[in-house]
Amino acid sequence: MKRFWFWRRRWLRMVLLTTFSIMAAFLLLAGAGWWYLHPVVERTDGLVYGRRNDLPLTLDVIQPLRPNGRGVAFMVSGGWKSGRPGETPTWMMAPLLRRGYTIFAICHVSQPEATVTEIIEDVHRGVRFVRHHAEEYGVDPTRLGVSGGSAGGHLSLMLATCGRPGPQDSQDPVDRESSAVQAVAIFYPVTDLLHLGNSTENLGDGGPPKSFVKAFGPDAAKLSAWKVIGRECSPIYHITADLPPTLIYHGDADTLTPLEQSQWFQQRAVERGGVVKIVVHRGGEHGWPTMLWDLRKFADWFDEHL
Repeated sequence: MKRFWFWRRRWLRMVLLTTFSIMAAFLLLAGAGWWYLHPVVERTDGLVYGRRNDLPLTLDVIQPLRPNGRGVAFMVSGGWKSGRPGETPTWMMAPLLRRGYTIFAICHVSQPEATVTEIIEDVHRGVRFVRHHAEEYGVDPTRLGVSGGSAGGHLSLMLATCGRPGPQDSQDPVDRESSAVQAVAIFYPVTDLLHLGNSTENLGDGGPPKSFVKAFGPDAAKLSAWKVIGRECSPIYHITADLPPTLIYHGDADTLTPLEQSQWFQQRAVERGGVVKIVVHRGGEHGWPTMLWDLRKFADWFDEHL
């Protein structure tokens, strides 16, 4: 009987010790994860970089504790709808902030109040504003990257393909700045609005994405007008040899913006001498749980190309 109680007490001690060790390890990992996702930053939210339809266009500046002198413009856009000042959480950009990148979270007036054409114009203005004030933020104006997902990825590519100096006779010095970016790292963009392919948004009539007709303005429902609007808003038709190095993460189970959209863009870019790398997330739909982890690879890309 004594032997029984001896082994029972020993077994209980082992169970308690193992349980305690597991809990301690879990708490340690949870604490480390919380620490990693909450880097020390200095934020300036709601800077006005322009106006659209009498509404302010704003951006947030998120500066890390140890900046590396380079910046990343983050397109705050999903379905061409944008967040409000201060809504971009620090944890979402933690892998980039940990590498020292200053983040410029650029918001815009959401569709349909602003058309996609107008939104594209406004994010160009946002990058020009960042470049004009780069010295104030401790950022090299010649080393700006851009990032975003879905509509944010599309807007990133519109900057990558169409970014250039503004009119030099403009009275506003911001508008005279360049909206070009030097590197791109994005998630699942639409690149060719005239050819929606296997997307669930494709009605098969050659028209705009079925859920976003109003986003492109009142003329988008007319096929003749849409061919002009859709082409102007599609990055694939603006690729030149000056395309900055571009990294795209795309899921092969995405039915909203199928993988072929990125593949078409890559093929066209390579034909023109551009560098576009696609990383296929197997089984990934329009977003997946480990996207935050993928931002470490975005940081690697910017480290290499900025």
